[in-house]
Amino acid sequence: MTTATTAHRTAVAPLTNADAELLVATARTAAEAAGVTVSVTVLDAGGHLLAFRRDDRAVLISGETSTRKAFTALQLNAPTADLVEAVQPGGPFHTLPTALDRPLLFIAGGLPVHRDGRLIGAIGVGGGAPAQDHGFAAAALDALAG
Repeated sequence: MTTATTAHRTAVAPLTNADAELLVATARTAAEAAGVTVSVTVLDAGGHLLAFRRDDRAVLISGETSTRKAFTALQLNAPTADLVEAVQPGGPFHTLPTALDRPLLFIAGGLPVHRDGRLIGAIGVGGGAPAQDHGFAAAALDALAG
């Protein structure tokens, strides 16, 4: 290949199992500090499960909601908290939840994970109030970035 046809690409390290475990542990620690039991899901850039943990006392559906929040954040490359209004009547994504045969969930608690500006995965937290879940996921991203 010539230089003219070769695009300059910088390799970005993928989300690793160690990264996923850090995200889960940090989100759970933040939830425990708030007295909330949660489930945490971490997906890689391809949507594959890297890590999952449901607290013993977390409501059973939290496992499903954490996974769907992570999937939604990954697929749309956006925090699920930012998408809640978009699916309301009159919003640009109003029909999206029913138009696709995908496990999307537009409730706060899902965040995309980026490294060097590239999407490498997502985290979803379920079990608390939506704002709490968002905060727990954000604390996990802060730990990964730190």
